[in-house]
Amino acid sequence: MAAMTGPLNGRDLLRALLRQGIGAPLLLLIILSMMMLPLPAFMLDVFFTFNISLALVVLLATVYSRRPLDFAAFPTVLLVATLLRLALNIGSTRVILLHGHTGTGAAGHVIEAFGEFVVGGNYTVGFVVFLILIIINFVVITKGAGRISEVSARFTLDAMPGKQMAIDADLNAGIISQEEAKRRRAEVAQEADFYGAMDGASKFVRGDAVAGILILFICVVGGLAIGTLQHSMAFAEAARVFTLLTIGDGLVAQIPSLLLATSSAIMVTRVSAEADMGQQVVNQLFENPKTLAVTAGVLGIMGVIPGMPNVAFLSMAAVAGYAAHLIRRKGAEKAALEAHRPPPPPPSPESKELSWDDVVPIDAIGLEVGYRLIPLVDRNQQGQLLNRLRGVRKKLSQELGFLVPAVHIRDNLDLDPTTYSISIHGAVIAQSSIQPGRELAINPGQVYGDLRGTIVKDPVFGLPAVWIGEDQREQAQSLGYTVVDASTVVATHMSQVIQDHAHELLGHEEVQKLLDGVAKTSPKLVEDLVPKVCTLGTVVRVMQNLLREHVPVRDVRTILEVLAERGVKSQDPVMLTAAVRESLGRLIIQQINGLADEIPVITLDYSLEQLLHRSIETGVESGIAVEPGLASRLSASLRDVHAKQELAGHPSILLVPNNLREFLARFVRQSVKGMHVVGFNEVPDNKQLRIVATVGDAPGIRG
Repeated sequence: MAAMTGPLNGRDLLRALLRQGIGAPLLLLIILSMMMLPLPAFMLDVFFTFNISLALVVLLATVYSRRPLDFAAFPTVLLVATLLRLALNIGSTRVILLHGHTGTGAAGHVIEAFGEFVVGGNYTVGFVVFLILIIINFVVITKGAGRISEVSARFTLDAMPGKQMAIDADLNAGIISQEEAKRRRAEVAQEADFYGAMDGASKFVRGDAVAGILILFICVVGGLAIGTLQHSMAFAEAARVFTLLTIGDGLVAQIPSLLLATSSAIMVTRVSAEADMGQQVVNQLFENPKTLAVTAGVLGIMGVIPGMPNVAFLSMAAVAGYAAHLIRRKGAEKAALEAHRPPPPPPSPESKELSWDDVVPIDAIGLEVGYRLIPLVDRNQQGQLLNRLRGVRKKLSQELGFLVPAVHIRDNLDLDPTTYSISIHGAVIAQSSIQPGRELAINPGQVYGDLRGTIVKDPVFGLPAVWIGEDQREQAQSLGYTVVDASTVVATHMSQVIQDHAHELLGHEEVQKLLDGVAKTSPKLVEDLVPKVCTLGTVVRVMQNLLREHVPVRDVRTILEVLAERGVKSQDPVMLTAAVRESLGRLIIQQINGLADEIPVITLDYSLEQLLHRSIETGVESGIAVEPGLASRLSASLRDVHAKQELAGHPSILLVPNNLREFLARFVRQSVKGMHVVGFNEVPDNKQLRIVATVGDAPGIRG
């Protein structure tokens, strides 16, 4: 309360108004009142002086700013200053036309002084000088600044997606932190907003120059008509008075306009640097002494030509030559100082050659998108794909039992705009197209109507689907369709690819991490197993074999215990994998058939089993060989049975003897996707088997 009892000075009042948020509305109200209400000559002098001061402040602020974003409020200031100048033009025009017949001081001393200074006793010369100022402002500065603003805005907006992708790439690579990425994204968005606003603000400056020309002619013609017709002034006297007032008024308005147009041009032509405009110009223009030396030579030659202004040219040549000498001497001193410094250690020969650091590692999992899909991975545009992929990676890491590598995302201009591709270790595994902003209605098998839209195939499961608008979502769901957005389509596709190729993502480093985790609770098990019983490579091969058939490796301890027991007898990864599968049989059956006590299985005819047994026995050395016709009929029969099981909503499980399981598993992976091959020893004792189909005899292979 004590602070409120003292006198309130102008600075405190201004701060109080700005703090309450009424400073800007108050200024706009003042500008509007200047357009509507007549102003006395004294107030015109005050406002014109303030207008010129504001233009000078803005010009100096642009000169001393190091980069355009340091004066991000410039477009708004430019607009307010233009409105203030137009309001002053209206107020001064009103005063000139109402009271101009009383003399040249009717509109205030500022207008009179500027008019007398420019006119200088010759109204024609004053009029021409004023027109030249307007032409310079309108044709040269304003037009050039407007064009630069348009080009800068266009290129800035075009480069925005690329900058966002570069920031995301640096963030994913760990080069920058989350805070730095957030700051750079905000700077990119602010830069786009600034140049877009400058593009619009330049139109105000151009319009202000046109308004100055029109106001000039209106004031002159209107003043002559009012002076001669209403106040009976002589034509010469009316021309003298109103021309002087009009030129003075126009000059007072055009000087701030010229300053602001120059400020606008400086702002849009600035390049971000750690120096203001003056330092940049001096450093870059006079850095090389040859520039001034050659200039001095040319001026000296021109100065000795008879008839030329010898003193002016020779004097300027001497100044340029002396400046070149100073710059050369300063450069020599700097070079001498650098020479006396101890030289840096010579680079090693290896550093001059290529090293392994120059070899960029291939991403374990990569996602490339066309340019129209960039908003899906841009958080600033509410892109949800990054969060969906992070959720997929977390879910699969928990299900598979090891940490799934991060997905590296980048844009690819070689792809179609709406196409994405998924790669594993640099090889493209899957590629498809989506429609951003629309939703995919998938036909799960039974729907009750058709939808309007683009008919496609679901990229994950190959089901019939339709791309629809968001307004059709409820209709599609009521008809029985499964509706997902574009980000979910890509995330689901990525999840399926990772599950199908999980064995390629598990390597020595990942398995070593798993072993280190088990060693914390069972150190003796890990110590006795690797490398005494099995090598790390053998453990990796066994786990990869499990993942290849969609068996998770979450139960690492059981896997290691089986390897420790069976590894002393055999180092064959195939045999060790079969032993591990027997120990994980309960988990395998539960993953396929759930908790049901009864397991629906498909079996082989006895004659077919015997034929396959003989093929294995005779192909121990040369590999298993099956007659092509038999393989084709077997594949067709398995596909038919598999389709019937899927149609009935039951899992497709092929139950075979243990010694045939590995061979048939590889055969089924190549011909019948989605069928599970299980050995007799992998079925838990507490489960009951129900034979739903038998694949026929060897000659016919009937189902």
